[in-house]
Amino acid sequence: METFNSFNTLFLDVWNNGVFGINATDIIISSVIFLLFYLLRRLIARFILNRLSKLVSKTTTKIDDAVIEVLDGPLKFFPVVIGFFIASTYLDLSDKNQNFLDLLNRSLITIFIFWLLHQLIIPFSFVIKNFESKISKPLVNWTLKGLKILVIVLGTVAILELWGIRVGPVIAGLGLFGVAVALGAQDLFKNLISGIMILMEKRFTVDDVILVSGEVEGVVEQIGFRSTLIRRFDSTPVMVPNYKFAEQSVINYTRRHHRRIRWLIGLEYKTTIDQLRKIRDEINILIEKDEKFAKNKNASFYVRIDSFSDSSIDMLVQAFTETNDWGEFLKVKESLAVKIIEIVENNSAAFAFPSQSLYLESMPIDKPEIFNPKT
Repeated sequence: METFNSFNTLFLDVWNNGVFGINATDIIISSVIFLLFYLLRRLIARFILNRLSKLVSKTTTKIDDAVIEVLDGPLKFFPVVIGFFIASTYLDLSDKNQNFLDLLNRSLITIFIFWLLHQLIIPFSFVIKNFESKISKPLVNWTLKGLKILVIVLGTVAILELWGIRVGPVIAGLGLFGVAVALGAQDLFKNLISGIMILMEKRFTVDDVILVSGEVEGVVEQIGFRSTLIRRFDSTPVMVPNYKFAEQSVINYTRRHHRRIRWLIGLEYKTTIDQLRKIRDEINILIEKDEKFAKNKNASFYVRIDSFSDSSIDMLVQAFTETNDWGEFLKVKESLAVKIIEIVENNSAAFAFPSQSLYLESMPIDKPEIFNPKT
């Protein structure tokens, strides 16, 4: 019996003093409070979001709708912050332990604030994207990524400062290391600067069809910090370092205003002058009246007799289409070709093809030695 009383006394002493001088009852109650807020975090976040959604549904802007969508994560974390704060205030701790809990609470609140700022960059992108007409779309994406990284870095620095870790001396100490890294990473910085120049000068953008002299021809899929992804027409991806675009000439086919059709139509030599003139005039009228062909000082069209080839009289047909789309261009080109064939046939003319004529002269029969293979 005396042993049982001793154990009971020891148990009550441990229960009352608990861990770090806190009795077990307070620890259990604090844990229950925190778990309650943790389990209800989704319900609380959903309740707040529903109320906010009703408010923003009355507006016509898209920014507030985007704000509601990105608040889901931070609002689920907010009840955890409140629950931990209430649970910690319920405990009666010593000054040293209380300071530790205060730092934890400040850290959680700091994480919540910077997480919220990080998420709000997404709806803020609606404002930045209004400048896409002045700066390229990839540069806008770079700006948004840079803002997100900046928020993360500032949040990390703020938390470290709370815990007494001075970031300034650490950064200063890394300065020499950064210089050494910079010397060894010259290509990286060269590519980065070239990438920024590409975006600032708008040499090309995503989905443009370009030809990099001596490198690759294809469609631009992604412009990165170090390299640009170009997919060739056989679907092969090619990563081109950005500095290549500063050293090589770049042809941007997408920026063309028109596509050119240039043919030399070969007509037979037996075609009369009247036939040639009629064919020329009808093709000229056809192109002139068709709105699918460009008519301006930079895109003139010509239909002229150009040259005399070995087997044909060549007529030059040159025109520029209004469309720059490859598929539509092929349709216009095909339509023109069919109509030119009809014009040539309607004028009783024909297209020439490479041919040779062989002329044989009659040989005198009184000189048989000419045919003697031994002579």
